[in-house]
Amino acid sequence: MEYRDKVVIVTGAGRGIGRSVALAYASRGAQVVIADRDRTVSEITMQLAKQAGGRAAVIPTDVSQPEQIVDLMKQTTERFGRIDVLINNAGVSEWKDPYELTVEEWDRILNTNLRSVFLCSREAARQMRLRGGGAIVNIASTRALMSEPHSEAYAASKGGIVALTHALAVSLGPDGIRVNAISPGWIETGDYDHLRPEDHAQHPAGRVGKPDDIARACLFLTSPDSGFITGTNLVVDGGMTKKMIYEP
Repeated sequence: MEYRDKVVIVTGAGRGIGRSVALAYASRGAQVVIADRDRTVSEITMQLAKQAGGRAAVIPTDVSQPEQIVDLMKQTTERFGRIDVLINNAGVSEWKDPYELTVEEWDRILNTNLRSVFLCSREAARQMRLRGGGAIVNIASTRALMSEPHSEAYAASKGGIVALTHALAVSLGPDGIRVNAISPGWIETGDYDHLRPEDHAQHPAGRVGKPDDIARACLFLTSPDSGFITGTNLVVDGGMTKKMIYEP
C-alpha cells in the first residue's frame, strides 16, 4: 500500500484508461480525485473504487476550460491538503481529412489534449512544490511517433505532450517534481473478447493491450522507487511500433 494517504488526481477518469488508473491507485490506498467532465461516469468510477476497498472523490472538470483546471487544483488542496500525483489522461480525438479540418476543430483537440496538460501540470506543481515535490505522468500516444491518414491534430497534440514532458521535467526538477510520459499503443477499452487473432498477432508481446497495462506503468513511474526517472517517454505498446509490417 505504498500510496496510502497520497492524493492522486486523474483527469479523464470516468472511463477507459483513466478509470483503470484511478482504480489502481485507490486499491493501493490513495485518495483519488476523479476529474472528468461527465459526472455520471465519474460517479461509477467512484463507486468501483469504493467496492475495491479504496477511496475516491469526484470533482467535475472540463480540462479544455482553464478556469476549471485552476478550480480543480484549488478544490483538491482545500479538501485534502495536498497533491502528490497528477495523471494527465483526459483527451479527445478526431480523424478528419486535413483539407477539411477546421481551425475550431484543431483548437478543440489541441486545447483539450495539450494545453490542458501544461495548465494542469503548472497548477498542480504550484501545490506540490510547497510540500517537497510530487510526480506527474502525461498520457501521450504512439501517434506521437507514427501516424495513419487524417490524424494531424491528434498526432500534433500527442507529439506536443512528449516534448512538453521533458521541458517540464527540466523546469520542475529543482522543486522535487518528476515529470514523465506514457505513450500507449493499441489499448482496447471495449470488448476484449471480440478481438481477432490477427489483432493480437500484430504485437510481439502476443496480445493487444489492456487499460490495466497503462495503470501499472503509471504506478511504476510515480513510485518513489522510480526517483531517478524523469523526462522520459515510456512506450507501452506490446512492441507493436518496433515490428516492421510490409503491405502484401
